[in-house]
Amino acid sequence: MKPFQQITGGLSFLLLLGPIHSPSAAEPAFSFNDPQPQRYELSARASEVDSRAREHAEIDFVFNKQGKASDLERAVVDTRVPPQGKLVIWLMGYNAGLFERVSGFGLHAIQVHYANGWFGKLSRQAPAGDDKYLGKIRLEAATGEDFSDAVTIPKPDGMQERAFQFVRWLAQKNPQGRWDYFLSEDGQGLRWDRVIISGSSHGSTTAARFAIHQRVDRVVMFCGPRDQTETWQGLPSATPANCFFGFSHVLDGGWTGNHYCRSWELLGLNKFGPIVNVDQAQPPFGNTRRLITSADVKNDANRAHGSVTPGNSAVKDDSGKFLHEAVWKYLFTQPVDVIGDPTPADPSCQVTARPASKN
Repeated sequence: MKPFQQITGGLSFLLLLGPIHSPSAAEPAFSFNDPQPQRYELSARASEVDSRAREHAEIDFVFNKQGKASDLERAVVDTRVPPQGKLVIWLMGYNAGLFERVSGFGLHAIQVHYANGWFGKLSRQAPAGDDKYLGKIRLEAATGEDFSDAVTIPKPDGMQERAFQFVRWLAQKNPQGRWDYFLSEDGQGLRWDRVIISGSSHGSTTAARFAIHQRVDRVVMFCGPRDQTETWQGLPSATPANCFFGFSHVLDGGWTGNHYCRSWELLGLNKFGPIVNVDQAQPPFGNTRRLITSADVKNDANRAHGSVTPGNSAVKDDSGKFLHEAVWKYLFTQPVDVIGDPTPADPSCQVTARPASKN
């Protein structure tokens, strides 16, 4: 492996060494032309990438916390690997292990700074009868458009625009990575049909809500989606249901509380295969969209929640290797047009919701 390099933008950035669509006949073949192929890891502050970016302290959406930059955005691409032409947008804190893996699959990946601190402040303030209250906040945080009366998040501070501005910056600073492939023809936005939106916990919930609104290539949902008292998960979706993939641990409180299985069914994922325990099956897991694990987490529900992504909570085998390497690859690369057999809704998966609203 080549030594890691370094690049900085604004403060600093580190540069280290729907379906999965085949390129159409009208599109040129996508490839790298890097004289020194390597894995690049880059970062830059959102406030320096786009001068329009603003803080929103009322929802804990700020540029600095405890004397440290909190708006650092990160990106990874590996030009040694044939590119798939897909961009992963990760809606959670940066996960180096996950980014190493998706770049190894031939995917580009970015993690953007967007409004996600509002949940602790606003999640218990839902008006009676509004069963889409949280979903509307999530959609405004994702788009920067006016969907919720509870927050005011302008376009430059929405995930959608910050992702675009970051990719445009990456295209200028790291042309070897071919980030330009994800920009629209007019250069005014992203090619969302080439985007895999993903996250864990509340990040997976916002990813799902955004994908219902905006068609994307794929949605990968770790330990989620949540919002167990809401019904937005059942809204008509711009992204086809077979493009949503979920993975949870059975001791996760969101699983034992029926939150995730409920969201999966409202999204219609039971139409594409049963719930499959990956510890008792081999890839491609019956081509299902609903994966669970019962790997040993020492009966720790908190560890279970984080165990489904690479990191300290993830479970390893006796040789020290992560148990779920094949699962992570499946979630991000399984062809979406290959599906499992439909199964009926699970009558044991029930969560009481607030009375439905009309919007």
